[in-house]
Amino acid sequence: MINPADWRDRFATYLTGAFDNREQAIAEPAWYVHVRLWHRPIALFGSDSLGFYAEQASSPTFDRPYRPRVFQIRPTDDPSSPWQAVYFALQQSERWRGAGLDPDRLRSLTLDDLESLPGCHLSIAPLDGGAGFRATPPPDCRCCFTVDGQLRQVQLGFEARPDAFDSFDKGIDPNTGKSLWGAIMGPFRYRRIGD
Repeated sequence: MINPADWRDRFATYLTGAFDNREQAIAEPAWYVHVRLWHRPIALFGSDSLGFYAEQASSPTFDRPYRPRVFQIRPTDDPSSPWQAVYFALQQSERWRGAGLDPDRLRSLTLDDLESLPGCHLSIAPLDGGAGFRATPPPDCRCCFTVDGQLRQVQLGFEARPDAFDSFDKGIDPNTGKSLWGAIMGPFRYRRIGD
């Protein structure tokens, strides 16, 4: 079991870095594209939580990242899910795009640059044996936002371990509930390729 006193260190270690699903994309090219994912720590939310800037890019265009976002990990009072991930959009996403490869740019990021995303949060609990963390959406939670005047919906989720990050994120048609992109056939299985 994870000692509550060191949860910040564990999350920082498990989530920070560059990740890649190359092996999965080679093994199952019909279902998974080769994606690189960056999680960069940001100091926005105070000492009671952790913050991360995230974005990803597909091969062969790793220099053109997409889905820039920020998430906060913070403790809760619920013993069954002692942590929560809360997601934010970036008000000027183009300004920050590429910061996964150039994290020094994130030094000027402030809370005023973020836009709250109601419904875009996850409950987090330790994996069995304390080998990592599992983040799942609460029941009846809908993560919706508007992009270019169109309503978008994402179903979020992840598992984080010392050397791996599995993403369950997938796009959902907000009208039909049908899965459109992402982890339709199971999680994207990323392996750490750098800090």
